[in-house]
Amino acid sequence: MKFVETEGKNVEEAVQKACELLQASREDLEVEILENGSSGFLGIGARKAQVRATRKEVTPVPGKEAVSVAVGDNRIAQEAQTALRGLLGHLEIEARVEMKEDGERIYLNIQGDGGGLVIGRKGQTLDALEYLVNKMVHKNQEGKKRIVVDTENYRTRREESLVKLAQRLAEKARQLGSPVTISPMNAHDRRIVHLALQNDRSLRTRSTGTGLYRKVIISPDKKSS
Repeated sequence: MKFVETEGKNVEEAVQKACELLQASREDLEVEILENGSSGFLGIGARKAQVRATRKEVTPVPGKEAVSVAVGDNRIAQEAQTALRGLLGHLEIEARVEMKEDGERIYLNIQGDGGGLVIGRKGQTLDALEYLVNKMVHKNQEGKKRIVVDTENYRTRREESLVKLAQRLAEKARQLGSPVTISPMNAHDRRIVHLALQNDRSLRTRSTGTGLYRKVIISPDKKSS
């Protein structure tokens, strides 16, 4: 059973950080409050709130219902593949769309010329295609498999690059003894940074800002020094 332990100025902030790390809504998590936190007196004796969050397990129902879910997932995967082909057609991009899926996600891989055009600046075009396909297929329904759109193994290369960036800036934060801020990035990229550093007890990470300007701040943990 996967869980994370997170900290924040208050319980709400700690829970929000756990939601980002586990890519889940508050309703999908079981939250145990380890420390309520305190602002102290004039900042003296202040303590951060700490929670342990676990993703709720969904027990499959055996028999016909389990079979219908599998069939439904396959139908959704085919709809996603068709939707992505349609979007690429509107962009006048000739490419094949390969599909595979596992227990949690549906993967659509675009194969053909013009990979750079599909990816866009810092993956923005690829992210937009992924967002649109998820919206078109799932509409407003919750609890569906996430659809991942990729080409030329960009997602893996991007993740490796972000992990290296997180480690490099983490070392900078330790050396300076002060927070380091990463340029604004989307929720998926922020999650990669949080996960890359979550086991480093000498550091704390948090997201700040709103919308497209939301960014990650890496700070030395004064308590560990």
